[in-house]
Amino acid sequence: MNTSINFDTESERTGTSSTKWDRYRGTDILPMWVADTDFVVAPEIANAMRQRLSHGIFGYTNKPDKLNELVVERIRRLYQWNIEPQWLVWLPGVVSGLHMGARCVGSSGDSVLVPSVIYTPFKAVAELSDRKAQNIPMINSEGRWVLDLDWIEANIKADSRVLLLCNPQNPGGSVYTRAELSRLAELAKAHDLIVCSDEVHCDLILEPDRTHIPVAMLDEQIARRSITLMAPSKTFNTAGLSCAFAVVPDAGLRRRFKKAGQGIVPYINVFGYTATQAAYEFGDDWNRQLVEYLKANRDYLVHEINTIRGLRLDPIEATYLAWIDVSELGLDDPKSFFEKAGVGLSPGRDFGDDRFVRMNFGCPRSRLREAVIRMRVAVSDYWGN
Repeated sequence: MNTSINFDTESERTGTSSTKWDRYRGTDILPMWVADTDFVVAPEIANAMRQRLSHGIFGYTNKPDKLNELVVERIRRLYQWNIEPQWLVWLPGVVSGLHMGARCVGSSGDSVLVPSVIYTPFKAVAELSDRKAQNIPMINSEGRWVLDLDWIEANIKADSRVLLLCNPQNPGGSVYTRAELSRLAELAKAHDLIVCSDEVHCDLILEPDRTHIPVAMLDEQIARRSITLMAPSKTFNTAGLSCAFAVVPDAGLRRRFKKAGQGIVPYINVFGYTATQAAYEFGDDWNRQLVEYLKANRDYLVHEINTIRGLRLDPIEATYLAWIDVSELGLDDPKSFFEKAGVGLSPGRDFGDDRFVRMNFGCPRSRLREAVIRMRVAVSDYWGN
């Protein structure tokens, strides 16, 4: 029997060493920045962890026997992508996978294609891998932030070896269509690129007419030149437990990918595995209810932000991260402006565009309403209304 989850419940996170909440400890600033929701995990996850805790021994831990089977079945059921268990490489996080993906292809000095507006860790991949970043412009296509594929076709360098993709896009929340991914796949084949795709928000599709399509499932050719990164962390709010995986169909690429992490990337901890197995075995209904709650938060936020003079928010197809255009305000430091109003947002410059701020609406609706009220008052005062 399914249990109704009350996502309106306010949970106290101060005093828990929360990265999100400690930033504004001792202030009246609502933390709505890093991609970490304020929802208690599914009961099945908490129960599994309590059961494992009761054993009392937490030594070096192998992947549970059932976990690969659960992932294979889940990906087939949700995305109609038939993968093999041996394609899976377990990791402590998606960011590790991005760095391994860049390092396992080509050589020092090669170019890595990186979206110009993207989740911050993408921007460090090329430099830390001794590669050169080639920034792909992002374009607003009818309210959807997507890669400029025409630009890639016209400007790709001969030494480009890897393209980093984020689908759904963070920030912006766009879900790439089959047509967009098919064209990207053809470019990858034509220019001998490996596509390393961060798909960590794939279970948070908010728009009913959108479907997550892993780029690697399009055909066997693109599958052989793909590294797909997924994790339960954003969906089930388990980021602090550090457990993710890569799907790498090509055996040679998979060997190089694993080698790139040897001696650098740590093992996954026992509770990361435990939570992931519980999430994938029992968490579907909780995930469904979460998406419905986030849809309502999204609808409220899009409506309210677009009634505030000087702010604009395009439709959000996925994620719980709003990419708010504040350019009309002409602010030198939008982050500080809204912090003074009592709302802690991520500055757009961290992602590549200082005309924006990113807002995490993965929180109880009461807190979201309070944040909107504070932002409305601050902008009204700014205009002298």
